[in-house]
Amino acid sequence: MSKLYISKEADKILTDYLEEQGHVLERIESEGIVDPAISCHPDVFLCKMGIQENAPVFSASSGDLGMDYPQDCAFNAACTGKYFIHNLRATNERLLLAAKEMGIIPIDVRQGYTKCSTVIVDETSIITYDEGIAKACGSYADLDVLLISPGFVRLDGYDTGFIGGCSGRVGREIIFNGDLFAHPDFSRILPFIESRGLTCRWFADYKLTDIGSIL
Repeated sequence: MSKLYISKEADKILTDYLEEQGHVLERIESEGIVDPAISCHPDVFLCKMGIQENAPVFSASSGDLGMDYPQDCAFNAACTGKYFIHNLRATNERLLLAAKEMGIIPIDVRQGYTKCSTVIVDETSIITYDEGIAKACGSYADLDVLLISPGFVRLDGYDTGFIGGCSGRVGREIIFNGDLFAHPDFSRILPFIESRGLTCRWFADYKLTDIGSIL
């Protein structure tokens, strides 16, 4: 049994599945801190420092975040456990210090919404639509990056959501909130994940929807 952080607006099909697997869900919600469209997104308020179930999770304190970019993305880093990927100029100082103390390698990118933009598959494998993230991470010999098409993810209040924000690694499974099969790069995403010895789960009942990751 593990504790997972998830948006209070996550689809019941997803939350039922997670609870059936024995996970305890902590539902995230807020008001008046960040844009209402992302006010329930775990990856806005929390940063998990790796893929392990017992990896430390750091949470934003009062005053750490703001309504506008880049104040709203200070905790939205993508941390694989080996690599800490974020716009380091926007990163909260406590996260930077924690990454340094844990020996995690920092990678500076232009994208502040890094976790939203990134599916963390394992310590050295990620999926992203963001060319800047792909280029920066691709310069590390042992970091495998699958670059996919942008879009095809719903986020109410915005033109599009992000692939990282509709997913999360839970144990040995990468779970997608919605119908991954409908994504044009499904035939590339699935083998990329399975070749790492992981399984993939998605839900055909509704469109891929950005809920701020499953952490």
